[in-house]
Amino acid sequence: MELLVVLAVIAALAALMLPALAGAKGRGRRVQCLNNLRQLGLAAEVYLLDQAASYPPAQYLDLVTGRAYAWDLTVGYNAQHQVVVTPGILWEGLGSAQIQQCPAFAGSANYADNPYTGYNYNTSFLGHGQGEDIETPAVAAEVRHPARTAIFGDGQYGAGADKFMRAPWPNPGDAGFVGRWGGTQGFRHQGRSNTAFCDGHAEPLDAVFTDNADGAANVARGTGFLSADNSLYQLD
Repeated sequence: MELLVVLAVIAALAALMLPALAGAKGRGRRVQCLNNLRQLGLAAEVYLLDQAASYPPAQYLDLVTGRAYAWDLTVGYNAQHQVVVTPGILWEGLGSAQIQQCPAFAGSANYADNPYTGYNYNTSFLGHGQGEDIETPAVAAEVRHPARTAIFGDGQYGAGADKFMRAPWPNPGDAGFVGRWGGTQGFRHQGRSNTAFCDGHAEPLDAVFTDNADGAANVARGTGFLSADNSLYQLD
């Protein structure tokens, strides 16, 4: 009887402690993610200094070498025709690609040769890149409110990883783009989405918006946009 009482007490204590432990673990992942995003922001500041105040392009393909350049990773091939993945445009060939893995993202990469997942880059207004309506990246002087212009965040959509952040509504940079629900943010940190801004700070946001030019019904559960309009994405 005494043993049963002890076991019951232990079970009760465990039931009380497990939610607290889970909450602490979640907060730890959120803090680690915020630190990762700050590191991405710092890399962007270094890039701006090195590249005449221009932001890195979101992506482009070198048709001569077949190498695919993206802000996060560069994918090429060696002499044995094996895939070689190196840090991308943002890192100027250096840096730690593992910083681009959100500790709370449970999904897989969209492509086998893009192993790191979890973060996306403001393609609609900052990065632009090959195939966009405006291909040339923005420059720092164009960002009127850097503390309220998102640059990196918890990328996620219905199919998993998402590394190109999209604003919910058409703009000169990507007026012809279709599929904005594929460039949403994941609200996976206890209902919050971590976001890095152009001034270098990062913060969790809890307001999720689903309405967009391609229809709110296309936005996956647990994902969405950072603002109802383009205000947290645009430059002015």
